[in-house]
Amino acid sequence: MDFEPIIHTVLALHILGLALIIGSFALQLRRKEGFELGTMLIGAITQLVTGLILVGLVTMNDEDVNNAKIAVKLIFAVVVLVAVLVARARQAKALSAGTSEKKATLPFLHLAGMGALINVFVAVLWH
Repeated sequence: MDFEPIIHTVLALHILGLALIIGSFALQLRRKEGFELGTMLIGAITQLVTGLILVGLVTMNDEDVNNAKIAVKLIFAVVVLVAVLVARARQAKALSAGTSEKKATLPFLHLAGMGALINVFVAVLWH
């Protein structure tokens, strides 16, 4: 069975997930407060799930995958997801305590954004 149409559809969703992470990150670089992390969370989950589906579909389509590359991309995808989850938790804690969310949230926001950017470079440059 040819899985190419399904692969292309899932790949489009994978790229949309990436756009949610990087776009949200870029739009919030200058913010000092009020970070919107929901969009990044949706993007991180989308990236992780669609990435795993892509590996399965490509394998089922009798194509070879670079397991080392997939492992590195998976590690970065998990780092991005965990960074967003930690940022959301620290943001909620800071807001409930009435303290600044910047110090609590910003490092993890940057970690998620940079992790996603590194994942793009791994995807594009590692052949």
